[in-house]
Amino acid sequence: MGYETVLKGGRVIDPATGRDGQFDVAIKGGKIAAIEPTIAPDGAEVVDLSGKIVIAGMIDTHGHIYQHVTGKFGLNPDMVGVRSGVTTIIDQGGPSCMTLGGFKHLIDPAAKTKLYCFISAYLVGGLEGHMYPDLYGPNGVNPEHTIRVAKENLDIVRGVKAHAEIGGQSRWGMEVIKVGKQISRELGLPLYIHLGQLWPSLEEGPVPDPDELIRELVPIMEEGDMLAHPFTRHPGGFVSEEGEVHPIVFEAIDRGVRVDVGHGSHFSFEVAKKVLDTGIKPFTLGADMHGFNVTVPPEGLDKGLRESNPFFGAAPFNLTVAMTELITLGMTLPEVVATVTQNPATVLGKSDELGSLQVSRGADISVLEIIDGKFKLFDNSGVEVVTDKLVRPVMCFKDGERFDSDSPLIPPPVYA
Repeated sequence: MGYETVLKGGRVIDPATGRDGQFDVAIKGGKIAAIEPTIAPDGAEVVDLSGKIVIAGMIDTHGHIYQHVTGKFGLNPDMVGVRSGVTTIIDQGGPSCMTLGGFKHLIDPAAKTKLYCFISAYLVGGLEGHMYPDLYGPNGVNPEHTIRVAKENLDIVRGVKAHAEIGGQSRWGMEVIKVGKQISRELGLPLYIHLGQLWPSLEEGPVPDPDELIRELVPIMEEGDMLAHPFTRHPGGFVSEEGEVHPIVFEAIDRGVRVDVGHGSHFSFEVAKKVLDTGIKPFTLGADMHGFNVTVPPEGLDKGLRESNPFFGAAPFNLTVAMTELITLGMTLPEVVATVTQNPATVLGKSDELGSLQVSRGADISVLEIIDGKFKLFDNSGVEVVTDKLVRPVMCFKDGERFDSDSPLIPPPVYA
């Protein structure tokens, strides 16, 4: 057959096809050439994956990888991507109609990782990590321009990003969210909504009600739209001030609104357990890593920036740590695999290309290991949880090219 590479002996988990068992996978010409219980190498390079998990190339639905243009906020795409076992990333709101050209023609071609974006509803996009709330009001949007630029770039623009949080609500109500929905409806693409307080509320005027925000937001959203940060530790999320999941969240999910973890520094074990215990499970799992919430090197953020930036946090995590957390909280391994393969491919409208291991498709493959022991997991509320299994990236193949998982953004295990 003339295969170039044969991945032997791994447990293949592919929710899209229902395959779950030990299979060999052959690669030729950048594509998957065969998936069989046993494949004779016939001179091909053999990669022994005994004891490893083989899945479709992982898709991170919430990245911030518009490096340089978004300041210290944007990480290197391949450090978050292929060198972390992730073959595809959706940048959430980094590029706007004013800056998309740089993302498409400078960042994307330089990356080995496949990049898409949800275009920002705001002219400013993700510059400096959303540090300047005055730029995100009704005067900071131009729906006509955003719609035009997005329509011209639907090869890379696959959704629209906006923020629904009480700092903005105290300033402008829900006006900008309605504009974001107008943009997404015109494009026929999902609207992706950040939940959880981002900016301080105005000192003057009435104190905003975080529970009212979700009640006003959900009726604006439609089937296929996405609510991010369901497990947020900040006010204005799925859980009310009384400690219960808002009934309107169930109504939204029943009519097809999807849930993305959007881990980041928002994640709370307490909130996650409360939400998952109601039967709500995330459709997709985005890591939401950026320069203000990964472990910061000594030459990183200055003290003033640490104190002023709403995203700052240093709990070490990445996509596979987030997968570990969901498994620890009770989701099954195949369910979690679906959140980083089949389901995000659906969100992108790319189910015929991504999210599944199938013969003749591009060889986008992630290889994981699950190590046993006692490991500490952390959230940014200060909670520690001990787990007996830890998901780690080993390598990935992007269009057949191998990348070992050697990114410095992969946190080392913390043993209990």
